[in-house]
Amino acid sequence: MSIEEAREIAYNAGLDLVVVSENADPPVCRVMNYDKFRYEQKKKSQEAKKKQATVETKEIKFRPKTEEHDLNFKIKNIKKFLAAKHKVKLTMRFRGREIVYCETIGVDAMNKIAASLEEDAVILQPPKMEGRQLVMFVGPK
Repeated sequence: MSIEEAREIAYNAGLDLVVVSENADPPVCRVMNYDKFRYEQKKKSQEAKKKQATVETKEIKFRPKTEEHDLNFKIKNIKKFLAAKHKVKLTMRFRGREIVYCETIGVDAMNKIAASLEEDAVILQPPKMEGRQLVMFVGPK
C-alpha cells in the first residue's frame, strides 16, 4: 500500500508508523505504539545486563620480605577470590635496594605462590617485571 494510506491507518488508530526494514523493496513498515516498543526494548536490555556475569580483577600486594605466615594468609585470600570467579593480580613491590633480588627472591616467591594455587587457578600471565614491581595474573579454573 502507499505511504499515505499507511500513515492514515496509523493516525486513525492513534499509533505510529515505524519502518522495520528500509532496505527491502518495497520498504516494510509496521503500525505500532513506538513508545511502548522502546520501553520493552529497554527492559530487555536491562534484563540481559542483569544476567551478565562480570569478572573483577582483585589485587594482592606483598614484598620480598613478607613472612611465611603472612604469605599463607594472602594465599588463602587469593583462593577465596578465585572461588568467587575473580581474576587476581599478584604484585610484589621492590623498594630501594631490594630491586637487586627481583630475579632471585621475587621470582622464587611468585613460583611458590603459583605452586600452592595450582589446583585452584590457571596462570594467565607468568611473573613479569613492570618498573619496580613483579606482576603475575591468575584466573579461576
